[in-house]
Amino acid sequence: MRFPSPLKRGRLVRRYKRFLADVVLDDGQEITASCPNTGSMLGLCAPGSLVWLSENDSATRKYRYTWELIEDDLGRGRALVGINSGLPNRIVAEAIAAGEIAPLAGYASLKREQRYGANSRIDMLLEDEARGRAYVEVKNVHLSRRAGLAEFPDSVTERGARHVAELAAMVREGHRAVMLFLVQRGDTENFSVAGDIDPTYAAGLAAAMAAGVEALVYGCKLTPEAITIDRAIPLQLAASPSMPLSMSRQADNAVAGVASATKPLRAPRRGGKIAAPGRGS
Repeated sequence: MRFPSPLKRGRLVRRYKRFLADVVLDDGQEITASCPNTGSMLGLCAPGSLVWLSENDSATRKYRYTWELIEDDLGRGRALVGINSGLPNRIVAEAIAAGEIAPLAGYASLKREQRYGANSRIDMLLEDEARGRAYVEVKNVHLSRRAGLAEFPDSVTERGARHVAELAAMVREGHRAVMLFLVQRGDTENFSVAGDIDPTYAAGLAAAMAAGVEALVYGCKLTPEAITIDRAIPLQLAASPSMPLSMSRQADNAVAGVASATKPLRAPRRGGKIAAPGRGS
C-alpha cells in the first residue's frame, strides 16, 4: 500500500482526546492532526517522538493531517511503527490479491465487510466454488513491550473477543475461519497475545484455535512512502511478559461466554470486491 504522497515528518507534542495529536512539523509549524486509532497506543505517545503525517487538503476534512507512523526504539535500533488502524484491511487485501499471503491464496473472489454472525461484519470473505468460504478477520498490531516481541491487544477489547467467538462459530458451520494479525512494526521477530492486558481475549483466542480457527501473523516493511507485507512472524501463545497462558478453564467456556456476554457490534458500511490471485488479478 503506497501513500498518495510522501509523508511529512515532525515531532509529537501530545496525543489527547484519543483521536487528536499536536505535532510540530520540521518546518516549525505546529498543527493538530487526526489520530486514527481507538486503542491505548501503549508506549507510542511519548512527547518528542518523531512522527510522520499524511496530508489531505480537501475542503470537507476538519483536520488536514493524519498521523500515520511513529519512530520507536526498544534497544535494538530505531524502527518505524504504523499507528493507523484503518490501513491493515487495505494492506492485507492488496497482499492477498498479489499472492503474497500463501495460506490465503487461490480463492476466486474477495469481498470486504460482509455481514455474518449475530450482527457483525467480517473484514474479508474469500470464496471459491471448489474451496468454499474463508472468513478472515484482521487485527492491527503495534504494541511491543520487549524488544523483538509484538503483542495484541494493547487494551481490553470486547469487540475482539466477540470476533474470535464468531469465527469459531463459522468453523462449527463447516467454513474456514482465520484471524490474521498484521504487525505494523519493522522490529518484530515474534508475536504473542497480551493476556495480562486482556485475559478474556487471550482465553477466547485459545478456545477458538482449539475449535479450528487459524491464526496467521504477518509483519510489514514501513517507509514514509509505503507499507507492505514482507514476512510471516511466529506466533508464541505463551510468550507474553506477564501472561501464564494456563487458562484452560477460561478457554473451555470463552467462545460461548464471549458470544453471549458482548453487545452487538455495528460496523461501518463499506463494500467492494477484488479478484484473488490466479483468477483475473
